[in-house]
Amino acid sequence: MYAADMLSAPPLPSQAVRPPSVNPTGTAKEIRDAAEDFESFFLSQMFEYMFAGIDTDGPFGGGHGEKIFRSLLLQEYGKAMARQGGIGVADTIERQLLQYQEVDK
Repeated sequence: MYAADMLSAPPLPSQAVRPPSVNPTGTAKEIRDAAEDFESFFLSQMFEYMFAGIDTDGPFGGGHGEKIFRSLLLQEYGKAMARQGGIGVADTIERQLLQYQEVDK
């Protein structure tokens, strides 16, 4: 799939899910948890696009049930990857929210 195709691709079912909300005035632990939640959401959305073109076939593959369970699996992949350090999105969000707290006071 080319990048131009992704722009015109139909929305995936999990895109209706809203990203986690972040309280910029929370404690350092709350901010870190929210940043990791956001990164896991971002990664699961990225995984949805990566797996969108993979067809499943065979005697036990395909169908509506598999789409639902694949979505749940990809959400768990995103959570696991974010817990293991992710790709740096959580670190950036955490740094910006902590900086926002200092400026806001």
